[in-house]
Amino acid sequence: MDVIFVEPCFPANQREFVRALHSVGARVIGIGERPKSALDEGLQHWLTHYEQIGNVTNEAELEKTVRWIQGKANVQRLEAVVEAHVMAAARVRERCGIPGTTERTALLCRDKPLMKEALRKAGIPCAASIGSGDPAEIRAFAEQVGFPVIVKPRDAAGASGTYRADNLAELAEALETCGVGRGRSVAVEEFIEGHEGFYDTITIDGEVAFDFVSHYYPNVLDAMRTRWISPQFVATNRIDAAPAYEEVRAMGKKVIEALGIGTSATHMEWFFGPKGLKFSEIGCRPPGVRAWDLYAAGNEIDIYREWAMAVVHGRRSRAPSRRFAAGIIALRPECDGRITGYDGGDEVHRRFGEYILDSHLPPPGTPTQPVSAGYMANAWVRMVHPDYDTLRSMLDFVGQTLKVRSA
Repeated sequence: MDVIFVEPCFPANQREFVRALHSVGARVIGIGERPKSALDEGLQHWLTHYEQIGNVTNEAELEKTVRWIQGKANVQRLEAVVEAHVMAAARVRERCGIPGTTERTALLCRDKPLMKEALRKAGIPCAASIGSGDPAEIRAFAEQVGFPVIVKPRDAAGASGTYRADNLAELAEALETCGVGRGRSVAVEEFIEGHEGFYDTITIDGEVAFDFVSHYYPNVLDAMRTRWISPQFVATNRIDAAPAYEEVRAMGKKVIEALGIGTSATHMEWFFGPKGLKFSEIGCRPPGVRAWDLYAAGNEIDIYREWAMAVVHGRRSRAPSRRFAAGIIALRPECDGRITGYDGGDEVHRRFGEYILDSHLPPPGTPTQPVSAGYMANAWVRMVHPDYDTLRSMLDFVGQTLKVRSA
C-alpha cells in the first residue's frame, strides 16, 4: 500500500508514525515543509519518497503535490496526525478520491460549536455552547446559562487560547483578547464543574480497536495557569476492570458514530461532576503531550505500529496488556528566567528509580518557558507502576520533592 504522510519531520515524534507504517509493509511518501536534508537517517530509510512544499496547510499546494504523487503511485491513504494539519488533509483527501477521514468529520472534530450541536442531536450530554462573533449575542448567552463561562477559539486544541470568565467584565476582556467584534468568532461554553479526563482510541471502520482512559490532576485550565501546581495526567490500567468506565466508553462509541469516524486515532475529553458525565471535545488525531508513549509503556505495545496496522491492514496485531498505570508530572521553575539547578532529584531516584520511565531536566542556564506552554515545556518525569493509586502517590512525592530552581 502507498501511504502519503503529512509532515514527517516535526514535531519529533512524527517520525514514529513513518517508522510504524514502514514496519507493517507500507510504502511511505512524505510531504513536509523542511528540506530533504532535514530528514534523519531513519526517515531517509523508511520513506520511499519525500516532497518539500511551502506550507502543508495550504490546500492548493498540498493538493497539487498529492495529485503529482498519484500520477506516479497507487495512493490508498493520506494520513495527518497533527491537529493543524487534519482539516487541510481531509479536504485534499476528498478532492483526490483517497479513502479516510472526510471533510465533514474533520470539521465537526475541529469546530467546537458545530461539534457540540451534532453531538447534542445524537443525545450525547455536552455543555451548553454557542459559536459567535457578536459580543451582544455572547453576553446574552452568558447571562442565560450563568457564569462562569469558558471562551476559546472555535478550533482550539487543549487549553490554548482558552479563558474563564466569572462576570461580564471578564467576559468583555476575554472577547477583546480573542478579537470578537473585529471579525473573529469564538466558542463560548457553560462551565462544567467536575473532574476532567480523556478517552483516547484507535478505531477501525468505526469500531474501537484500542481504548485508553487518563485523568487530569488538576483540570487543565487550572494546571496551565498556576505556577505552584505540578500538574499530572495519569493513564489508568483499570479500564477493563472498573465498571465506572463503561459509561465513558459507551459515550465515546456514540461520539465516534455521530461524527462518522472510520479508521483513525481519536482524542476525547470529558468531565464528571454534579451534573454527571459530560462530553467536552474531540480531536480526530492522537493526543498531544506524548500521551501515546504512556499508553505504550503501560500496555507493553508499540502503539504507533498498532495505529499503522489499523491504517494499512484494518486490524490490530495484539491486545493491550493493561499491566501498568503510567503518568507524567510537570515540574515548573520557581520563577521565569533561567534554570539554575535542581533539589531532591537524588531522593526521587533512590525511592522510585525502577519505576521512572524517563525524565527531562533541562541543564542549568536553559531559559524557562511560561507555565501556559504546557506539561512538557520545562522539566518533567514519567513513571509507571502496576497499581494506579500507588503511582499517584509516587507522582505526588516527585512534585513535592523535586524542585526546579531558577533566577
